[in-house]
Amino acid sequence: MNMLARLVFTCSAGALALGGCASTSTPKTAVGPRVGHVFVIVLENEPFERTFGKDSPAPYLAHELTAKGALLRQYFGIGHNSLDNYVAMISGQAPNAATQADCPVMREFSASAPGLDTDGQLHGEGCVYPGSVKTVADQLEAAHFDWRGYMEDMGKDPAREAAACGHVAIGAKDVTNHAAPNDQYADKHNPFIYFHSIIDDRPRCERHVVNLDALPHDLQDAAATPNYVFITPSLCHDGHDLPCKNGEPGGLESADAFLRSWVPRILDSAAFKQDGLLVITFDEGILDSTACCGEHALAGGPPPGLNGPGGGRIGAVLIAPSIRPGTLSDVPYNHYSLLRWVEDDFHLTHLGYAAAPGLATFGSDVFAKP
Repeated sequence: MNMLARLVFTCSAGALALGGCASTSTPKTAVGPRVGHVFVIVLENEPFERTFGKDSPAPYLAHELTAKGALLRQYFGIGHNSLDNYVAMISGQAPNAATQADCPVMREFSASAPGLDTDGQLHGEGCVYPGSVKTVADQLEAAHFDWRGYMEDMGKDPAREAAACGHVAIGAKDVTNHAAPNDQYADKHNPFIYFHSIIDDRPRCERHVVNLDALPHDLQDAAATPNYVFITPSLCHDGHDLPCKNGEPGGLESADAFLRSWVPRILDSAAFKQDGLLVITFDEGILDSTACCGEHALAGGPPPGLNGPGGGRIGAVLIAPSIRPGTLSDVPYNHYSLLRWVEDDFHLTHLGYAAAPGLATFGSDVFAKP
């Protein structure tokens, strides 16, 4: 987990010719100081205007946290409904009809053509991708970086799912798609369990895909904090349910309360203070299927936004020691941009549509100059 020995990435002419970097017309990648600990929190189903408006039901997020970092006002989801956005964030795979429907049955992916196409996409339909489809988690581990997915409520009802690497059996109806009063975890908001490259090694998966209760221990010192932290709140605390099955109000009110509880712990951690970046965004903008960034559908697949090209404008908040408080950016980004930035930051190759020519990643519009 020692990042200091790694060199800052630059885009050579040869690498650009091979499609390995963004074009020079986009903001330069990784302008700011090297980030060694990335924290991602994903919330649910809100358009930019409601979340970040003057009268937002989430004042902590909309006002206090944006004042601490950068507000990306042109950040977009890539599809509808939930699962396809989560899959895209870690693999660059575009929506297919099954992931758009949040996989009510945990079906194997059925490929319609062998191998990945020139855009890094696997053609076909289904939920659980074969081992040939890699994720940023696989990339990080291969490069000797650590990662963990922290899932709130996972395993609270052992009859539904395990407390580590929890998911319904492949081929089974996904009973976690709807909350229970005693367990509000949902498979569809946990992208890691949709990849054989992760779940087939059960001990490895159990080490890396865990309940959120493990995070406070991991934040106690920088050496114990993974380089890549992906946090999924419960169906109540991500704002998905309104009201919640356990009697909480739900929506943005409960999402804001979750952030008030967890964000200070992250910002106060040694890892964040050392070289951290916190990203808070949403999966999709409900009733909005707009897109940015030249987004493409899966060849032969459905429109990513069901009735439009994308997942709508949702916005994102980025906080880091290297970001000037109160920064505003109107550079267009989407979930593929986030994946590409993480890959660039850790000097990894680009997966799927994260490799799209000209795709912008967070640069001088976000990070202060060193």
